[in-house]
Amino acid sequence: MIETLVWAALVLGVVGVYLSWTAGRLDRLHTRMDAARAALDAQLLRRASVVLEVATSGVLDPASSIVLYEAAHAARQAEEEHREVAESELSQALRAVFADADQVEELKAAPGGEQAAEELAAAVRRVPMARRFHNDAVRAARALRRHRKVRWFRLAGHAPFPLAFEMDDEPPVHLADRP
Repeated sequence: MIETLVWAALVLGVVGVYLSWTAGRLDRLHTRMDAARAALDAQLLRRASVVLEVATSGVLDPASSIVLYEAAHAARQAEEEHREVAESELSQALRAVFADADQVEELKAAPGGEQAAEELAAAVRRVPMARRFHNDAVRAARALRRHRKVRWFRLAGHAPFPLAFEMDDEPPVHLADRP
């Protein structure tokens, strides 16, 4: 009888440790996902800020400046449920304005334009990487949360189900090329 209780306690202890380890792993994945989201938000904000600087610099033609300014302003002011669409529209505006290599060269030729073009190119290149890191963290957290043991024992607690950030982040070809 005592031997059976010892074995039952041992098995319960091993199961408890395993569930605790899984809950810790899930918590680390959620922390990684939150950090990746913060990095993505920072890169999106940086891109919008640089676009606003370029749009208000007076280097571009008025129509291009207005298109970029409105798209960047909308991306910065967008509410969370509309953010993906606003960021995609900013990407599309960047591609439309900088579709021609002459527009990029015109930006670089202006005083301070070389630095502005480099900052914009860096910001445009970093957004897809930050989004990829975020979506990879979301994918890993989702995979673990789909396991039965996580659902049955409610190891995720009250954390919301992770959502990927889907947007059009294709950079303008002539702007994203490295010098």
